Amino acid sequence: MTGTDTRDLAALRPRLPSPLQEVVDGRFERLGVRLLLKRDDLIHPELVGNKWRKLAPNLATAADRTVVTFGGAYSNHLRATAAAGRLLGLSTVGVVRGQELADRPLNPSLARCAADGMRLHFVDRATYRRASEPETLGALLRALGAEDAVVVPEGGSNAEAVRGCRALGEELGEHADVAALACGTGGTLAGLAAGLPPGRRALGISVLKGGFLTDDVRRLQVRAFGGVRGAWSVDDRFHCGGYARTTPGLESFAEDFEHRHGLPVERVYVAKMLHALLALAEEGAFARGTTLAAVVTGRPFP
Repeated sequence: MTGTDTRDLAALRPRLPSPLQEVVDGRFERLGVRLLLKRDDLIHPELVGNKWRKLAPNLATAADRTVVTFGGAYSNHLRATAAAGRLLGLSTVGVVRGQELADRPLNPSLARCAADGMRLHFVDRATYRRASEPETLGALLRALGAEDAVVVPEGGSNAEAVRGCRALGEELGEHADVAALACGTGGTLAGLAAGLPPGRRALGISVLKGGFLTDDVRRLQVRAFGGVRGAWSVDDRFHCGGYARTTPGLESFAEDFEHRHGLPVERVYVAKMLHALLALAEEGAFARGTTLAAVVTGRPFP
C-alpha cells in the first residue's frame, strides 16, 4: 500500500455503528434505571473502541508520512497506533514517557508496539511534559529524523479526533438519556457530547486524579467546534487513586459484572466507569425511568 486515505481506512472494515446491547442488571433495575452498553470494543479487533474513532481522522491524512505519537509504558493509544501502522503500511514512532525504561526489557504492551513495527523513543519525564511546546517538539522530531511527521498527541485527543468522536453521539441519538464513558484525555467525551441530540447529556468518569479534565474537554471543544457544545459533565471521584490504580472493591465489582453478564471488563477505564455508574445510580443521580448508555471503550489486554 502506498499512502493512506479515507478509502483505505474503510477497507479495514470497521463495525460501524457499533452494537448497542441491553443488559438486565437487578441493581440498576431496582432503581428504575435501564442500562445499555455501547459496544465500541467491537468496532475493530485491533483498533478497539474510541481508538478507532480518534485515530481514523488523523491517519486519513497521513499519506506516506511517519506518524509520531506519545504515551506511557502501558498506553492503549500507543498499541492502537502501532497496529494501525502495520495494517496501513505506515511508519510509526512512539515517544514513551520514562527514560529509565530504555534499558529495561519491554513490558507486554510496549513489546506489542515493537512487534507491530513501532519505533520506540524513550524520553525523560520533564521533556515528556513539555512535548507539546513547539521548541521541545521540534527538537524531538529532529532527533527522530521525522520533521514532516503527522504528530498525534497523547491519547489521540486533538481537534480532528474530537470531530471524529462526534459520530458516537450521533449513533446513540435518541436511544439513551445519558451517555457515559471513562475519560483519560477527554477527546471522546468532547466529541460524544457534541454529537448527542438536544435533551440528552454526556457524563465523563475521570480515570485520573487532578480535577483538570473539565477544562481540558472545554478547550478541546473550542478547538474542534469554536465553542462548547452539548450538555456534559465530568465526575472526578472514581479514579481509585490515579491512572491504572485499583482497589479490592473495584476488582470485586469487575469480577462480579463479568460473571453476571459474560462480558470481559477492561480494568483501567471500563471497570471504573461501570462502578461509578452504579454508585451514582445508588446516590439518586439518575431519575427513575432514565435510560443510561455506558460506552465500552476497550477490552482487557493482553
